[in-house]
Amino acid sequence: MTKRMTKSGVMLVIFAIILVISACSGNGGNNSGGKKESGKDGKIKIGFSLDTLQEERWQRDRDLFKAAAEKLGAEVEVLAANSDDAKQIAQAESLISQGVDVLVVVPHNAEATAAIVEKAHEAGIKVLAYDRLIKNSDVDLYVSFDNERVGEMQAEAIVAKAPKGKFVYIGGSEADNNAHLFKKGAMNILQKYIDSGDIQIVYDQWSKDWNPAAALTNMENALTANNNQIDAVIAANDGTAGGAIQALTAQGLAGKIPVSGQDAELAAAQRIIEGTQTMTVYKPIKALAEKAAELAIKLAKGEDVGADKTVNNGKIDVPSVLLDPISVNKDNIDATVIADGFHSKDDVYKNAK
Repeated sequence: MTKRMTKSGVMLVIFAIILVISACSGNGGNNSGGKKESGKDGKIKIGFSLDTLQEERWQRDRDLFKAAAEKLGAEVEVLAANSDDAKQIAQAESLISQGVDVLVVVPHNAEATAAIVEKAHEAGIKVLAYDRLIKNSDVDLYVSFDNERVGEMQAEAIVAKAPKGKFVYIGGSEADNNAHLFKKGAMNILQKYIDSGDIQIVYDQWSKDWNPAAALTNMENALTANNNQIDAVIAANDGTAGGAIQALTAQGLAGKIPVSGQDAELAAAQRIIEGTQTMTVYKPIKALAEKAAELAIKLAKGEDVGADKTVNNGKIDVPSVLLDPISVNKDNIDATVIADGFHSKDDVYKNAK
């Protein structure tokens, strides 16, 4: 009886071991922290985590990226956090849990989203920072435009109109690394004029979350502090430019003071034609979206992405692909923004007199 029980016990143990091995095999023998293989149909699945879809610019990026990725045979799951750090991290965790093959992130906060990179890597998923760098992380790839050059273009255009006088700098979100790059680029151009005394920066503030209402308040404060004696405004993007121009309009100064912008939004293009905004920086986001989609798929497959530059993010030199921006004003808007089909001529000239 004892021998029979012992034999039965051994058989039960062996059977239990077989069940455990089978269960592990059924889960794919996962050693990559939970990352699954590509979808059942073999398609690469891309998680696209966006800071916001409240601006025209990012709606375009979403649509262009999705179209480019799908054309290459991938599928894309898009989530937007509306400038909420905790929400963006939670959404990224959701995408990771869905088993995406690669994560593409437009960070709201360059520092906070380092947590997304860490969580993705724990699951064996690579991360591409789209347009905005993720700071202090081991992010795998950064695809953007030369954002320091964007700031240089803004300052060059404004100094050409106002080589001397009192300047106002209306920055973007302090939490966005790009906002710092734009400002650095602008100062590359302005510093020699500041040193010579030709230009004074009389007001310099960030605009929380790139909010045009925050830019409006900043511009109102700048005008009040200087008794409306302002000679030029460098605004970091078209949204902040719109807020600044609203404040200038209220004081009868719109069109009299040069104002920069960025993103070539339709409202900004119309203001350029109307004469209230001096310039914008056009970043051909179709090229950005298509390049990012192509490289995201290569990352997912473990292929060489061919990054020819690096950008330090405070922790590592991140492999980077940086595209060239284009300075746009009234003279070349037809040959750039309109010729590319970014906006139609009818729309841009809608309010022209």
